[in-house]
Amino acid sequence: MTRWIPAALLAIACLPAATAQAQEETPSPEPVVAQEVAQEPAPQENPPAAAGEAGHKLTRGFLSSLGHNLGDDLKHMPRLNSLYWLGGGGALALAVHQKDRTINARLVNSTTDRLWTPGHIIGSTPVLLGSSVAAYVIGRRKGLERLQHLGMDEIEATLLAEGITQGLKLSVRRDRPIQTDGSQSGTYSFPSGHATLTFAAATVLQQHLGYKAGIPTYLVASYVAMSRLHDNRHYASDVVFGAALGVVIGRSVTWHGRNFYASPMLLPDGAGLQLALVN
Repeated sequence: MTRWIPAALLAIACLPAATAQAQEETPSPEPVVAQEVAQEPAPQENPPAAAGEAGHKLTRGFLSSLGHNLGDDLKHMPRLNSLYWLGGGGALALAVHQKDRTINARLVNSTTDRLWTPGHIIGSTPVLLGSSVAAYVIGRRKGLERLQHLGMDEIEATLLAEGITQGLKLSVRRDRPIQTDGSQSGTYSFPSGHATLTFAAATVLQQHLGYKAGIPTYLVASYVAMSRLHDNRHYASDVVFGAALGVVIGRSVTWHGRNFYASPMLLPDGAGLQLALVN
């Protein structure tokens, strides 16, 4: 808080000497009554935009906020919750890996092309990043802080998803499936960028708006992931791990001091799984 420092002004009045007689004793000044300084009420915090998030945030410019938040997001990724999702996604991807070609062979056909064509467009980086920027700009200009925050989180999730998937593709270097005409793309397959991007965006929406909004967005993300199999651009293991990675990114972007733990527990009639949400 800014400290207000009071300044005292001392006025001295000089009276000319009229006579040599002694002047009358000056009466003592009246006591000064200290005025109470009214304290401004503390600003009320806005309601949190995402579950578990502090309502008040420092005001920054767009680029400053983006750089600061991306650094925070990366710090939030290495935690147990991320390990659960990546471990589960990796195990499931490994389980379906042997069936990759069989699954693609069943989904690749020309009769349902129109059904799956929008998936490539919906899950593309320009569409997701453009819609995120639009939400941020509208929220900022209209003074809708929750919409502005949602847009910023979606921008962060899209940039992180794109950057991480490209880094993994260059590291793993898995070739894409061979097309029906015998051609093969020179880019890499693992993990699926479309699956990672859409599941990251869906997770951010779910964290901000709840599961009622999250369920339809996860369905859209699943549709986009399936469309990549029909287009023969990815294997099933690519989209499974991409989906898990997207969830991790979305939860890291909206992470604000929460964690989730699971541990086995013994019961009199069997066993169970104990879940704990720790603030």
